Amino acid sequence: MRKPPRDRTENGRPSAPDPGATEAHFRLLADGIPHMISTADAEGRIDYCNRRWTAYTGLSFEQTQAGAWQSAIHPEDLKNNYAGWVDAVAKCQEYEVEYRLRRASDGAYRWHLERGAPLRDADGNIVKWLSSSTDIEDLKQAQASAESANHAKSEFLSSMSHELRNPLNAILGFAQLMASDAQPPTPSQQASLDQILKAGWHLLELINEVLDLARIEAGHASLSPEPVSVVEALQECRAMLEQQALKRAVRMRFHMPDFACFVRADRTRLKQVLLNLLSNAIKYNRDHGTVEVHVAAGDRVRVSVRDTGAGLAPQRLAQLFQPFNRLGHEGGPVEGTGIGLVVAKRLVELMGGAIGAESTAGVGSLFWIELPGARAPELPAGSVETAVPAGAHAEAPASAHTLLYVEDNPANLKLFEQLIARRADVQLITAVNGTLGIELARTALPQVIVMDIHLPDINGIEALLRLREDPTTAHIPVIALSANAMPRDIEKGIQAGFFRYLTKPIRLDELTDALNAALDPPRAAGAREAAQDR
Repeated sequence: MRKPPRDRTENGRPSAPDPGATEAHFRLLADGIPHMISTADAEGRIDYCNRRWTAYTGLSFEQTQAGAWQSAIHPEDLKNNYAGWVDAVAKCQEYEVEYRLRRASDGAYRWHLERGAPLRDADGNIVKWLSSSTDIEDLKQAQASAESANHAKSEFLSSMSHELRNPLNAILGFAQLMASDAQPPTPSQQASLDQILKAGWHLLELINEVLDLARIEAGHASLSPEPVSVVEALQECRAMLEQQALKRAVRMRFHMPDFACFVRADRTRLKQVLLNLLSNAIKYNRDHGTVEVHVAAGDRVRVSVRDTGAGLAPQRLAQLFQPFNRLGHEGGPVEGTGIGLVVAKRLVELMGGAIGAESTAGVGSLFWIELPGARAPELPAGSVETAVPAGAHAEAPASAHTLLYVEDNPANLKLFEQLIARRADVQLITAVNGTLGIELARTALPQVIVMDIHLPDINGIEALLRLREDPTTAHIPVIALSANAMPRDIEKGIQAGFFRYLTKPIRLDELTDALNAALDPPRAAGAREAAQDR
């Protein structure tokens, strides 16, 4: 069968395409796809819209061309979001804009994403604009549901942390009081107290690690990458674990590089990972064993921790980094949560690194992490300050200071009363809600206030703000003491202006340090006054 002859020009070459036929083909195609298609001239005036647009909006082509399309877009989006289209036309560039479009069939507004681009001729001049609009309402709803679920999860974790820490505060607080009482407990009582404290701190560790893992899995881990000295981080971890190693008679050997070695990581999270690996190497080692730490520097820095423990069989090694899997140590004498390595793996990966392990049964194990190398940070001139020895507080004045404690939990109040009773330089007054606490602060003018966050009337942050607004109480340092221990809670409290933010259960040394710091005379103010007198 013969093919029909092609249209040819006089010189025998194919003729130029018919513009009318090309436009007809385009419109036929545009009417057949499940998106709203429109075109506009070089100045942005609409000269075509497909059938899906007219069917969805109920606007004819003539109405659309006359500007009635604006009535179909949600007024807020027409005012705010759609300005991107006007700006793109003015700048002759591609654009994306989201807006809600009213559906003619039921009057409902649904979210749409419009993408547009200019079409240019051979000389680069814009001859037309082409745009398509897609319904993204279901995607918006899914995103909103996910955000709502994440928010609900965060609130649940915060509430769970608070509810678990409050009873632990009483358990551990009173146990610490009894253990450090002026009249020492009997050997039998001391043994019982040791078990209470051991189980309580272990439970707190489990709570912290479960909540930390949940935050990481939900994408809420807070990281602040910066150049961190690997040597300094390891030295700090070594100092923290020396006593643990001595109890097991485990010798720790750190093979440090003799040059500056930095990684890009979150300082706190890096120490958390290193402490986990080193602590495990000590806990699961044999008595009189060794822990060898090596650092290999390069574009990526590897820290290896080798122990001389029992090691792991291949099937056990394959189960590493599984939550709550203690690899056969569940009934052993060494306590653990089975979560630390999982958290360490997630954190290392979030910091752009990797973690792995090798092990031989009866010989020992090697755990390693790798992180991106970094240059040493450049310190500005004059940034180094003379260190002040820890605990160098001024001696307590002869007259007693007044401390206001705002707390509604009876057990916490009783515990705090007993803690402060040991300080002859502090007189305690208490309030069971925020409103009463503010009134007592205004009348008694205490030297320091310790405040819970969850109070029955107003929360501790609101009470702090009211104290700051009153000139008579604005100068009083306020220490938060709360079971709200999530990182975002702590950050929120610090930003609100608390002098310190302590979390429950109470640690006696932390509370003592915070009170000493708050009760110290302001040396800087004294120095300024002396300078003014000269």
